[in-house]
Amino acid sequence: MDLSAAVWRKSSRSSGNGGQCVEVAANLPGVIAVRDSKNPNGPKLLFTPEEWDAFISGVKDGEFDQG
Repeated sequence: MDLSAAVWRKSSRSSGNGGQCVEVAANLPGVIAVRDSKNPNGPKLLFTPEEWDAFISGVKDGEFDQG
């Protein structure tokens, strides 16, 4: 998939100290793209909007919390 038109935004949870950084591009038709900001030319994960919504809901509900 051509991601050259992707507008990437960094997670608000990412810090500026070189830690775990994630960027998301939600401006592409029918797909949400996710990448590691430290490796912008590396692999990307692609989600449908429905998959992304389910993931975000799971995060908000604590589904992925360790403990």
